[in-house]
Amino acid sequence: MPAPLYTQTTIAFIWDFDKTLIQGNQQDPLFAAYGIDPSQFWAEVDGLVSYYRERNITVARDSAYLGHILTYVKEGKFPRLTRKRLREIGAELEMSPGIPEFFEATRNHVAEVADYVHEDIDVEHYVVSTGIRPMIEGSPIGAIIDGIWANDFIERPAMPGYLETLDMDHEPHPISMLGYMIDNTSKTRAVFEINKGVNRNAGIDVNALMAEEQRRVPIRNMVYIADGPSDVPVFSILNRQGGKTLGVYTTEPSNNFRQVKQLQTQGRIQGMAKADFREGEAAYLWLMDSLDQIAAEIVANRRSAFAEIPRAPGHVD
Repeated sequence: MPAPLYTQTTIAFIWDFDKTLIQGNQQDPLFAAYGIDPSQFWAEVDGLVSYYRERNITVARDSAYLGHILTYVKEGKFPRLTRKRLREIGAELEMSPGIPEFFEATRNHVAEVADYVHEDIDVEHYVVSTGIRPMIEGSPIGAIIDGIWANDFIERPAMPGYLETLDMDHEPHPISMLGYMIDNTSKTRAVFEINKGVNRNAGIDVNALMAEEQRRVPIRNMVYIADGPSDVPVFSILNRQGGKTLGVYTTEPSNNFRQVKQLQTQGRIQGMAKADFREGEAAYLWLMDSLDQIAAEIVANRRSAFAEIPRAPGHVD
């Protein structure tokens, strides 16, 4: 039997971003910075699938807005929009109540309970979003989370022959093409990368066959927090494999209570709360209780494993 790769004592909180860690859409300050009407932009995005279908071209609905952002850059509506500028705009994002303080609260909690400390239990926080990575990096949580899965742009594509050419241009350029792309379905890939430890060990392929006991963060040690129907694939995986799922809703600037309530009615989520993570609020209490449930199970499993080790024979008088 191979030696275990990990102790499996890490608890992972995996967060959606828009209407979860922030109250609205992360693109709002981008539109404000360039004087773009958000309603017009999103109306155009909503029509892109039909527009291209009529021209016998297939585009992905989830990621169509990213291509439209690049079109806006090309047409001068987002002039000089660099990855650095996106990070600067991300700094203007207003987090949901209790964020980022909740992150520190979870880490402090496992550091204060003797049983958790004895078993080296720790907490990690990840963002898995169909939003824009540089904006999340520039946000108030960018420097304190453990990993981000989100869409990213390339400023200067590698040209033919780049392997033999010395790159002398290190100046920022406007974004010009998609680099990394994540949609509602591929969010599940991010979950399995966390599960298998791909983000900590680049030598592990997410598609590699790996026994459950060899995985870094068992799915039963995960909590997923998100707001909408687009997160159903991830909710389903965690629900089936022993993880925790919380649907959160906002009331301002928009109210998505009904869609989250529908997820609860359909049994897609285990809990539901307003996206307010301050101490004493429902989301805080639900998530902290889930943290304790997972941590207590880790402690019990490890004690059971040690109890099964045969004792050495004693002296015979």
